[in-house]
Parts: sequence; structure tokens; C-alpha cells
Amino acid sequence: MSNGTLLYAQSGGVTAAINATASAVISTARAKGIKVLAARNGILGALREELIDTTRESAAAIAALAHTPGGAFGSCRYKLKSIDADRAKYARLLEVLRAHDVRWFLYNGGNDSADTAWKVSQLAKAFDYDLTCIGVPKTIDNDLAVTDTCPGFGSAAKYTAVSVREAALDVAAMAETSTKVFVYEAMGRHAGWLAAAAGLAGEGPDDAPHIILLPERAYDEAAFLARVKQVVERVGYCVVVASEGIQTADGRFIADAGGGKDSFGHTQLGGVASQLAARVKDALGYKVHWTMPDYLQRSARHIASKTDWEQAQAVGKAAVQFALKGHNAVMPVIVRTSDKPYRWKIEAAPLHKVANHEKKMPASFIGKDGFGITAKARAYLSPLIKGEAPLPYGADGLPKYVTLKNVAVKKKLPPFEG
Repeated sequence: MSNGTLLYAQSGGVTAAINATASAVISTARAKGIKVLAARNGILGALREELIDTTRESAAAIAALAHTPGGAFGSCRYKLKSIDADRAKYARLLEVLRAHDVRWFLYNGGNDSADTAWKVSQLAKAFDYDLTCIGVPKTIDNDLAVTDTCPGFGSAAKYTAVSVREAALDVAAMAETSTKVFVYEAMGRHAGWLAAAAGLAGEGPDDAPHIILLPERAYDEAAFLARVKQVVERVGYCVVVASEGIQTADGRFIADAGGGKDSFGHTQLGGVASQLAARVKDALGYKVHWTMPDYLQRSARHIASKTDWEQAQAVGKAAVQFALKGHNAVMPVIVRTSDKPYRWKIEAAPLHKVANHEKKMPASFIGKDGFGITAKARAYLSPLIKGEAPLPYGADGLPKYVTLKNVAVKKKLPPFEG
């Protein structure tokens, strides 16, 4: 083994492709003779010294991770504050890193995870500890700055587009005597990328989805209801896709669940589809059905995008390569070089340009009426859902996923108090 250990951790909401990144990280490091530990449940596992020895897993198990959804090592929603505000936690983290001779730290997540990786890099610098920190991109929200797209998004986008197209066929069949309006809720707090991906389900003006509600445009109830009525009268039914984060002009979330804030300080959202459905029924009298796919849209490995799957592995491989070359405080990002044919490459971007920045849908991607996507958006989104990622099935007809042993490393420090 080379001197030093690599610590990998997963953070935030998991995806259909995050384990593909983990598989690439571990296999690439193994090929270089580097021992890989994984933190159980993200940064919390690092603080608690709950570390997993991935050398106890077979090569076949690590390879199978590439087609297994979820987060193999557990994830968390836990954000470290500034070094001054959370000094005791940072001191503990440094103790754990020293105790296990961790020299490379790879944190796989979204905006807040990039922020954590950046802070840990600053911690090591402040205490003169030889540590290379790499943020590894992942989020179905597709809202990370700098990178053209985020691993996890393409598969969730494919699930969304396919689900909306299939549900629309169901509604169309029943519209004469039953459901007139169907509302589909997509994840997306401030950025409407996933809801916009539903626009790939149809191309013509009468194709579903007929209305897409995005966080980038203020929700106007009167305009929305008027459009629903127009579509039903013209087409016979109306399919609506709404991002969970749509807001009124004064900044009030339509789906504010009244549950306070989560551990990242985000407003707890929930049920925008049910609220919109209720308003349509009350105001227009139509029979309405709604759905909130929730975890289904981010865990559906059976319909994962091949593009997404390949990019998820590419950023994992590049993360290890960057780390071993000493490229500290960077993130491997996807750079699009061509739309037709679709081409991309991986480059290193400074973490401080990614952390706490949010990439929203550009105005040029949103239709003039605010209810759909443009041809430019379609050109951007289409390649990301292309292809089917390989997935082995068993004799029982179910996908063959892997469950790792996740053997814990022996602890060397007192229990974490915090």
C-alpha cells in the first residue's frame, strides 16, 4: 500500500448513480494501491469515527455498486458551520483524520457538501496537516455551479420524462368521463431543472406536459387556473408538472409544509401537487389526480440514463486522479464540448466557485409565457437522458443489487461528544 489512506463519504439526498461514483472511486484507488475507507453516514461518520474498511469487499461487489441505487455507505444532511463557530467539531475531525492517516478526503454531494469539502481543506491548511480535499458532484437538482450537469440528474430527468409521458396516456384514455387534470410534483427547491425535464415527454403544443411550473417564475394562481381551463377545453385534459419550490411573487412557498427548517436550514416543503389539485377542483370543478413521486424519482435505477451513469463514474475516477496529483480544494466537473453530437469532458474547478452557489434555469430555457421550455432547453436536456444503463436481472425478475459488508474499522479515539 502507498502511504496514506483515502476517505470517501456520501452526503445529501442519494441518487440512482451515486454508487456508480463510489464504485469508480474505490476501484481507481485500488488500482493505485491506495486503501479506501468510507465514512458511515457522511461527515457524521467521520466525526464519530465510524469508518468502513472497503478493502474487505470483493472486486465483484465494488463493481456491482455501479448499478446499485441508494447510498452504499449511508448519507446525511449535516452542515458544518464556520471553523470558528464549530471549532470543537473541526478539531475532532482533524483527530480522526490523523488517527487513520487520511491524506485524501473525497466528499460526494451537492452544494452544502462542496462547502464542507472546502471548509475541511481550509482546516487542514490552518493546522498544517497534509490533506487533499476533493468535492465530488452529485444532485438530482442539477443546481451545482460550474459543471454543465450533475451526476444523478440525468437519471432522475429520464424517470420524470418517461413517467409524465406514460401518465399522460392514462389521463388521455380516461378524460372523457373521468380525470381531466393530472398534477405531477417534481423535486427542486429553487431550481426547476427536474420539472423542466418533463418537457421532453412531448413536443407539440397539445402534447403533455401542457403546463410546467418552475421556481424561476413567480406562481400566479389566476394565470395558472386560466391556462388549465384553456388546455382542457382545447385538448380534453391537462397534465401539469410543478416543481416543489414554486413561490408567489412575495416569496412564499406554495408547498410550505409548516414544519420549520431542516438541518441545512432549508424550509420543509411538501405537497405542492395536492394543493394545486385542490385549487383546480375547487375553482374549475374538474376531477383531478395528483402524484408526488418523492424518493422514486431519485432511486429509480431501472430506468437510469446511460449518459448519467457514465458521467457518475467519470467524476469518481477523476476525483481520485486529481487527489493523487495533489489538486487540492477542487471538484471534477463536466464540461460540454458539443450538443450534436453530444460530447463532454472532465475538468477541475475550484471548490470555492462551486460551494454555496446555485445554478438556476436561465431565462432562455423558459418559454415566454412561463409555462414551458424552449428549444434551447430541449437541446441541453435531451442528451442527458439518452441511453439505458446496464442492469442485471435475476431469475425472480428483479434487479440484482449488491449489499456491502460494511465492516467497521477499529476505533482509536474516545467517543464523539457533539
